[in-house]
Formats: sequence, C-alpha cells, structure tokens
Amino acid sequence: MDIQHVRNIGISAHIDSGKTTLSERILYFSGKIHAIHEVKGKDGVGATMDSMELERERGITIASAATNVTWKDYEINLIDTPGHVDFTIEVERSLRVLDGAILVLCSVAGVQSQSITVDRQLKRYHIPRLAFVNKCDRTGANPFRVKDQLREKLNLNAVLIQLPIGLEDKHKGVVDLVKMVSYMFDADGNLTEGAIPADMMEEAKQHRQEMLDALSMFDDELMEKVMEDEDPGIELIQKAMRAGTIAEKLVPVMMGSAYKNKGVQPLLDAVLAYLPCPADVENKALDLNNDEAEVVLPSDASKPSVALAFKLDDGQYGQLTYIRVYQGRIKKGDELYNVRAKKKFKVGRLVRMHASSMEDITEVSAGGIAALFGIECASGDTFCNPSLNYSMTSMYVPNPVISLSITPKDKKASDNMAKALNRFTKEDPTFRTYVDPESNQTIIQGMGELHLEVYVERMKREYKAEVETGMPQVAYREAITKKADFNYIHKKQSGGAGQYGRVAGFMEPLEEGDYEFVNQIKGGVIPSEYVPSCDKGFRSCLEKGRLIGFPIVGVKVTINDGQYHPVDSSDMAFQAAARGAFREAYEKAGARVLEPIMKVVLEGPAEFQGAMMGSINQRRGMIVGSGTEGQICMVESEVPLAEMFGYSTNLRSLTQGKAEFSMEFLRYAPAPRNVADELIKKYVEKRKNESEE
Repeated sequence: MDIQHVRNIGISAHIDSGKTTLSERILYFSGKIHAIHEVKGKDGVGATMDSMELERERGITIASAATNVTWKDYEINLIDTPGHVDFTIEVERSLRVLDGAILVLCSVAGVQSQSITVDRQLKRYHIPRLAFVNKCDRTGANPFRVKDQLREKLNLNAVLIQLPIGLEDKHKGVVDLVKMVSYMFDADGNLTEGAIPADMMEEAKQHRQEMLDALSMFDDELMEKVMEDEDPGIELIQKAMRAGTIAEKLVPVMMGSAYKNKGVQPLLDAVLAYLPCPADVENKALDLNNDEAEVVLPSDASKPSVALAFKLDDGQYGQLTYIRVYQGRIKKGDELYNVRAKKKFKVGRLVRMHASSMEDITEVSAGGIAALFGIECASGDTFCNPSLNYSMTSMYVPNPVISLSITPKDKKASDNMAKALNRFTKEDPTFRTYVDPESNQTIIQGMGELHLEVYVERMKREYKAEVETGMPQVAYREAITKKADFNYIHKKQSGGAGQYGRVAGFMEPLEEGDYEFVNQIKGGVIPSEYVPSCDKGFRSCLEKGRLIGFPIVGVKVTINDGQYHPVDSSDMAFQAAARGAFREAYEKAGARVLEPIMKVVLEGPAEFQGAMMGSINQRRGMIVGSGTEGQICMVESEVPLAEMFGYSTNLRSLTQGKAEFSMEFLRYAPAPRNVADELIKKYVEKRKNESEE
C-alpha cells in the first residue's frame, strides 16, 4: 500500500457524544461489517468496537479498540477510545501512535468538560483534527454554537465546511461548502448529491466566503484569487485546508447524525482529503548510542525498522502486543531488538486487528498498525532492527489518585487474583498494585472509582477470582512548612568495629518537585564516598511520613557539616545518621497533611443548578465557575477526593438521574485542621494496636 494512501486516525470525545456509534457507522459504510448494532441495543449484540462483555453491559467504552477499513482505495487504521477520564491512559496511548483524529462533539451539549481534556491530549501529541458535530437530529441541536465554543473554550481556529439542511427532527442532510453541493441522506444512510436548496443559497455563499477568508492564510495563490473575487476551485481549497489542518492551525467542522446514518461518508472523504498520512508527520526517536541525540524517523519502508509497542492485551491465545511501525517494515520471521529489555526476539505471528477478531498478515510497513503474538515486553517498549539502538519517547502517564484494599476469599481466588493483577498492571500503567507492609493487605490504585470497579469486576469474570474490597483510600501526602536545622550523631559500639557518623545541616520546603539534596560539605568533614549514603538515608525517610504514614513531598535537604571516624564510619553508619537527622528535623519543621484536590465538572438540567451547587458545598468543595447554555447548566468546582466517594449515586438522586459529572486530579493542597487531626489520631491508634499485637 502506498504510504500516501494510509491514514491512522482516532475518534476522541466526551462521554456519550457518539464515538462508538460513529465508528460502527464507519465500519458499516466501508463494508467491514454488514449489519449495524447499537451501543445499548435491545438485540443484546452491542457495538463491534465494544467487544468486552462489561462494555456491552454498561454501554461504555473501557479499552480502546483498533480496526482497519478501506475507503476509496485508502487504508484507514481506526482506534475508538474511551471518554471516561478514569480510562485516560487508553486515550493517551492511542494518541501517541496516531497521525490524526476526529473530535466528536454533541450538537446540543457542545464542548463539554471531557472535550477539554481530550483536546489537551491532542495538543500534547500535536495531532491535527477534524471536528464532527454529531446528534444534529436532537432537540436543541445548534452546530453554529458548537463552532463558537470550539473557538472560545478550546482556542481552535474552527471553520465550518458544511451547513446543516434542517435541524432536530427536520435534519435531512448537509451542504458542502467546498464543492457547493448538497448531500441528502435517507434512513439507511444512502447519499444523494444534488443542488443546494434555493432558500439556503445566500447563507451558503456567506459561509463559503468566511471559509475562503480563513483558508487564504495557508495558500498565497488562493489568497490572490479570493482578493480578485475569482473562484479558487475545489483542488486549491482542499490543498489549503489540508495545509492548515496538518499545521494544527485550522479545524474543519463537519456535521451529521451518526445514529441516523447521516454525514458519515463525507466525513470519511474529509479524513482522506485533510488528515495527514504517516509521511506528513515528523516522528522522532532518541539514539541511545549517541548521547540520546534526536533522530527523525522517515516513513520509509527501505530503512531499518523501528516500531513502538503502545498497548498490551492478554487474550485467550496469550499476550497480544499492538505495534505502530515508524520506519522500515516488519515481516514474519524477522529478528527485532527490544531496546529497554536489551533482548532480541523473532517475529512469529503477525496479525491485523478488527476489534476482538484478527487476520494474519505477512508484513507491515512504515505507518502501519499491527499486533504481534507471544512477545515478552512492556507497554511503551521500542522494537528496532538489531543494527539500531533507538528509543521512542514514551507517553504521559498520570499518577493514580485512589486506592482500595482487596482480599481474596480463598486460596484458589488468591492464585487467580495474582494472575489478574499481574496482567492488569502490565496492560495499564495507571493501574498499580502493592502489598502494604504493615497490614499485609493487597492494595490496588487507579484513576477513579469506576476504574477500580471495572478491574475488580474483570477479576471476578475473567479470572473467577472472588475478592472482597475494603474502603477506598485516598493518596494523602505529608509536607513541611518551615525551615528546621539538624545535627545528629549516630554512635553504636558493640564489640569489634562500631558505627559512627555525624550529619548536620537543615531542611526546608521545596516549591517544585518532591525532593532535592544539596551537598555543601567543605574540607572533607564527611568523605565524598559517604555523601551518597546520606542522600540514600534521607530518601528512605520520604517513603513514610511520621504524621499519617504517607509519602513526604516537597523537601529540600542541605548538609553542610559532619564528622567521621576512620575506623567506625561506614555506608550503613551514615545512612543511619541521615535517618536520625531527618526524624529530628521533621519534628521541628511544622509537618502538615496534604490531600488530593480534584477538578469536578457537573453537567445537568438548569432546574437542578441549586441542588448541584449545594451538593458541592456539602463536600468541602469550592465552586470556580458556572454557566447555563440553553437548558444545560455547567458547574466547575474543586473538591477534595476524600469527599467524592459515592458521589455519583448522590448526584443521581438529587437530579432524577439527569446530571453527570467528570473528575480529574488537579493538585495537592493542605487538609483542614479537623481532617488532619482525625487522620493523625487514626494512624496513632493503628500503630498502637499493631505494637500491642
């Protein structure tokens, strides 16, 4: 396949904007599937891309799914991503390997909270996009308002390239402003091209002029023609639109209704015309043999191969590794080198995915997305030809904010739980697990209640591991508020060589970062080989604070004096001295408890605005902004995570199930005195009970 005829695209949007419905229609119209099934359909089949049983039950996308379709001799690799912020890593890893995206927006709700998060992710990976205003058949649909919101809220240069022919229940089709024709759709989505309705001609001319003015920034020839009032022609318009879109300086806005099969074919044409092929995007790797110098990877099949493993999936046939090839080509039987693990391996089975089914292929070229079987690797590994030692930059992984304790019911469940946790942590970098050394409980950490709930449910279904969950636990932190000096001598004599080390200096709050160590030792009062031992000793104290037993952040430790003994000083002695010094200073440094604050955005009918705001105030929340657009009210707030447990049930009962909320981590902030005192009291009691046992 000619690389100019390949498109790697993703579909991103807020929850319930119609991403999976749109991908189902794309599969149908491109001939990949022969019958359409709905996300929450009554036939019990569910959408093709939601292949997991849990996804079909809940009607949400949990894991991103990849497929491959052909449209007008072009090959499109398509990834459908989740909308819930809890599964944000699925979006991150998909965007890491895509060249373009379709940003789906609801024509009634417009730019919602999650649209803002998704847009931020698209900007982080420099991904050009088309906007598709979906659900134009719904009551209250207004694509023009959505275009204005794209400009105001997301700061995008949104330009209409279509106009709706009728809205709400009268929505019949769209006017194409590039070709100046109308597309009408029947109930089955069959497209009829015709003249623009006479009553819309003036409006179409006016919007076309606006479109040409915006495009004239990207092509001098087009600008000249526009200034001389000449028609620039379709080819020139498409060339300028493509240039602006790929440069991320323009977002073409299209519209339709995926559910009613309207507007999908013109959207696919626009993907071919305006979104980049792999060769249009500059991808870089780091050359590990040359001091991590940046190298540009040309999408050239004749060069040595470089690929990135962006997603792992443990299916019934073993581990499946999704790869995106950036340079060269990978064939069955080729030898590749895993840069992180420093191991070579042979490519056995090579497949192309279609949701949960697959087809075998013999090779995949630069720009292609495929999957390998039975390879031992981690998410984010780089595979390259053994002659190279390149590493691709990995994706952004947010830290987990919520944890749960899980206890297996019996020995069999314990074994199955271990298998499940091993698989899930490998697949999902935001899902972490560890055993708490004090309580000996298994703790799982994730991005939100839904995230952990889904994994616990998957353990029960896929691994038959019956587990009980404990109370959700918040990832608190401890920090210091003022400067404190230390001067500590560690002395131990017990026959033979003893231990001796003195460490002096001060600790102070650090504005940025978790920990910084400064060495100001002069005159060799502590020999240079023992300075790293001091650093190690201080670092070990950060893992568990003395107030509530959570990690300590924001500490800068400076050592400026000390003493050693030619015989009794050792690495261990100075580590112990540093630990003693840290404890001494921490008592005086005004330690306090920090709690995670979440950005919570509520959306619901305007009649419930008072109830929604009240529910935030009751939870120690702070309302940052609110507004109403039509019948929809939006409340932006900052709320401590500790107060958000069980909020979804509470919000549903307050708003008759009509409001929804999304939540993501914002920052750490000092916990109020009463909350901190309660946490300290519980920790003291817990330690007391443990010492008695």
